[in-house]
Amino acid sequence: MSTPLPQTIGIDISKATLDVHACPAGLDARFDNSAKGYKALLKWLTQWPVERIAYEATGTYHRALEAALAGRPCVRLNPERARRFAQATGTIAKTDQIDAAMLARMAATLQPPVRPTRSEKEVLLAELINARDGLVRDRTALKNREKNLTIAILKRHCKQRLDQIDRHIEALDTEIATFITADAKLTRRHEILTSIRGFGTLTANQLIATMPELGSLENKQAASLAGLAPVARQSGQWKGKSFIRGG
Repeated sequence: MSTPLPQTIGIDISKATLDVHACPAGLDARFDNSAKGYKALLKWLTQWPVERIAYEATGTYHRALEAALAGRPCVRLNPERARRFAQATGTIAKTDQIDAAMLARMAATLQPPVRPTRSEKEVLLAELINARDGLVRDRTALKNREKNLTIAILKRHCKQRLDQIDRHIEALDTEIATFITADAKLTRRHEILTSIRGFGTLTANQLIATMPELGSLENKQAASLAGLAPVARQSGQWKGKSFIRGG
């Protein structure tokens, strides 16, 4: 009996379902985006050796799937790059199943490196930090609006809301600090980052939660992923301005 060929798996994630494609086998499947669906998906994957499992970053919808696929060679693809790959291959139609097949072909063709997935604690930390970022944006918007207020009651309400946001941010800062100090691995990473000149607590918190790749990348790779490395724009004798871009 011949050994099954290694497969690259593409998964299109929606709120209710997971559309899956195996390449080069060309097989399609659909599972519920639920704990029961993850179990069925894992059983389906046992048919072959799996080289990569590719899916797009979809916010809250992909996190539970990542947890279910822990320990497997997962690749989270940038949605914009995935769209450009589809355009480059002449794929005009768009359905969930077509998207799953496209993601599988993209991962099989480009073979993006498999990076470590975030641990459950890193996912929870990222959720806390995202909530804090949302409060900071709300505070900035309120402060800008406050400058144009002329009615006393509106000024008072704005001030009360700003005070509430400040209290919530302070509470989240305390929770984030407690969360990090309760885990030896996170604490060590935080100590290393804050030992770097110019790195403060907030920057370290963001990097710990959003860049699990740190420690496994070369300096230039890390800078590019973080959006700090300049990208050249040159053609022939023309030289444009370099720009920075993350991801």
